[in-house]
Amino acid sequence: RLVGEGIWKQRFKDMVACEDYMSRNGIVPVKFFLNVSKAEQRKRLLSRAQDPDKHWKFSMTDIAERRLWDRYVEAYEDTIQHTATEQAPWHVVPADNKWFTRLVVGATIVDALEKLDPRLPQPDAVALAELKKAEQALLAEG
Repeated sequence: RLVGEGIWKQRFKDMVACEDYMSRNGIVPVKFFLNVSKAEQRKRLLSRAQDPDKHWKFSMTDIAERRLWDRYVEAYEDTIQHTATEQAPWHVVPADNKWFTRLVVGATIVDALEKLDPRLPQPDAVALAELKKAEQALLAEG
């Protein structure tokens, strides 16, 4: 082991602090966990091994890491539980069907953007007067 157990509590606090800082500065964190089932992962890995166009995606390390599936699930759940906040919640998205995953992620992003309600800044009287002068100068050039 490269790090002690206590490192994760510290990292979780750092993640939450970073997202809190971003939120206070007008950045809206939108976090997704794309949850692929073990059966779907097996199907995708087999496809990579069998399809010559996907061979570049295949790695034997995927097979070794797959043996640690339960530990990864525990780590993901722990991370989500300790880093989900009101200003930066996690969106856990079923990811076995790519079309559905894309639909949910896209809709979530659109919803976040709509909540921001972005608008162009409105010029004040001084800026409007400067714009009028600039317009007149450009029109005078003929």
